[in-house]
Amino acid sequence: MSNLRGTLESISLTDVAQLLHVNRKTGMLQVSSGKVSGVLYFSRGEVIHAETLSTRGEPAAFEILEWVSGQFEFLTTQLQIPVTIRRTVPDLLMDSARIQDSRKRLNTIFPRLTAVPWPTLPAPQLLEGLKLFAEERRVLPFFDGYRDFQEIMAASGQHDVAVLQAASILKDAGRLDVLEPDAHVAVTQLKTGLFRKGDHLELPKAMEGWWTVVGPYRHGVRNLRIIWPKGPAVERVEFVPGLPDKQVAIPRELMQAWGLAEGTHVKVRPAP
Repeated sequence: MSNLRGTLESISLTDVAQLLHVNRKTGMLQVSSGKVSGVLYFSRGEVIHAETLSTRGEPAAFEILEWVSGQFEFLTTQLQIPVTIRRTVPDLLMDSARIQDSRKRLNTIFPRLTAVPWPTLPAPQLLEGLKLFAEERRVLPFFDGYRDFQEIMAASGQHDVAVLQAASILKDAGRLDVLEPDAHVAVTQLKTGLFRKGDHLELPKAMEGWWTVVGPYRHGVRNLRIIWPKGPAVERVEFVPGLPDKQVAIPRELMQAWGLAEGTHVKVRPAP
């Protein structure tokens, strides 16, 4: 039975959660905001589980609690779900507010999540004298100079605040550079022949020099990460003279497999 509904423009989710907590309600708080939706599950006034389309548990609860526009509806119902959240509502809301404040601060430091963090010291010296929480330490192996912030979040399973906070600590200590190695290029078909096999991608020779002056790529670029409309792929690359600037030559078979036509614009950057 629905006994509470409204819009997030008229009342915040924080206030709704506190109301359900004080009245010790049990049921589902369904929330939609634009194209995203999620559910907070309450048992006797405490949030015990949360789900969005992309995540579950506390990360989902924090994601939902950030929404400031949309609709909500609370349904009183008996629950048979796993308990993934074991903290009081006041504690959850306080942590949510802290994360939101941290995110605003970190987004001013790292405004582009497509940038690539690169530690400038090896592991033993990297953390000397620095204090990082466990979740921040867990992301450091993914700071390899090739993954961007979004890819680090996906690969490490850590939320954006943990990843960006780790980067912020290293940057403040002068131990991290933030790179933007992406190049925008147009697709052309790789010309093959008896002595030129279609088992690699090709870029203009000048692009090799542009990348190899940057720290993690100084020993050469052998593989290329190509980011196309349906997702990223990694292929071997060769740098050749004579290829026009801002073009990437791709074998016909790969162009067909990826659904790329001549002239399509894609992003490329070095890959390990």
